[in-house]
Amino acid sequence: MITYRLGVNDLADTRFAYSPLLETVTSLWALRWPERYVLHLPWIRRTRAALAEAPRDRLAALDGLLSPDRGWLPDFLTPRPETPLPDFAEELRRVQETPTASAVADFRTVYGRHPLPPVMAPPVIAEALRFYWHLAIEPHWPRMRALLEADLLYRARLLARDGAAAVLAELDRRARFADGEYRLHVSHALHYDVPVAGRGLWLVPALFLPQAVSPVSPSRPPTVAYPARGIATLWETSPPRPVGAVVDLIGAARAGLLAAIEAPTSTSDLARRLDVTPSAVSQHLGVLLRTGLLNRVRAGRVVLYARTELAERLLHDSVDE
Repeated sequence: MITYRLGVNDLADTRFAYSPLLETVTSLWALRWPERYVLHLPWIRRTRAALAEAPRDRLAALDGLLSPDRGWLPDFLTPRPETPLPDFAEELRRVQETPTASAVADFRTVYGRHPLPPVMAPPVIAEALRFYWHLAIEPHWPRMRALLEADLLYRARLLARDGAAAVLAELDRRARFADGEYRLHVSHALHYDVPVAGRGLWLVPALFLPQAVSPVSPSRPPTVAYPARGIATLWETSPPRPVGAVVDLIGAARAGLLAAIEAPTSTSDLARRLDVTPSAVSQHLGVLLRTGLLNRVRAGRVVLYARTELAERLLHDSVDE
């Protein structure tokens, strides 16, 4: 059990960020245990095929990153983001500049009684991660980033409406927040109790996590990475079926588009999922926006669209007919 003790100021300093480096490193779990990541099978198949054609020496350093029994990752591979919307190159620089002694200590912590991997030099590992990023993650990053930014928007709204306690309680079904203590069950073998003590608690949505996790070492900055909302839609390509009488009201194309926006979504992500051009999606979004069925908000570099309460009632009533 991991326990973070938060004062009033710590709760006020709770922040959100996503991490392209975290996605890169944790995606290795899906490749090792595909049976646990069925929602990512389309990505797993494509990535395994790409890796089979890649030079083996460029990827050799990745083999020892996951501990043999638990699959834990050394903490230096997943540093806490320094900004809400970090750049992969900047995050990778932090890995590359990790002192070798610190990296070896992290490997010893996660490997336990097992022999250490042959490659533990941060610059070598960083170069392998750079190659892997370009091969496995970067081609899909726009859709991945859109889903992560949609999660950030949802959490920000929840924070404004219900407060930090509600946000923390929703991150993981096994997490508990009471009397200023946030308790998170990560592993039977991982236990620590630390005060946040002005260091800030950062909450990081991720796509390859089966549950919420925190750093292995209690000395690391307080961070909770948790499964993002909407992961099941990440690799969707077929459009949803338009629903009921709403089709008669606004047409099949706009009804299908409206039904597809189950969570805040970008124009490019909708175009991909519906297999149409972004310009066509943009025209329909403009109409739905002007008629009060959508709201829009900017999250970083992306504009996200979300259904209004009127749209929710319209879709719900149409389905109930």
